[in-house]
Amino acid sequence: VQLQASGGGLVQPGGSRRLSCGVSGMIVSSITMGWYRQAPGKQRELIAAITSGSTINYADSVKGRFTISRDNAKNMVYLQMNSLKPEDTAIYYCNRVGVKTNYWGQGTQVTVSS
Repeated sequence: VQLQASGGGLVQPGGSRRLSCGVSGMIVSSITMGWYRQAPGKQRELIAAITSGSTINYADSVKGRFTISRDNAKNMVYLQMNSLKPEDTAIYYCNRVGVKTNYWGQGTQVTVSS
């Protein structure tokens, strides 16, 4: 399994960013995939998930601002982030949800600051 998150960077408050996750070794349309984030000094948290049946759930902290999606043909998962806040600053990772793993691939840093 390989996971490659990309698209992070420096964003001004109120701005938008789209993250991408390239996946190999798993079929994203057959499993529940999620976006996680880890802020400095905090534990990694699940913020968005999409099931094989396309049921989507969000953490309250991002509901209404973030949108998770999936491209089955490309085997990729995306996270559209709008109305970004300084508290969204974190390293963002994608991974399968519901399976214990020590592998998190390369995350992507998102910094929200003016």
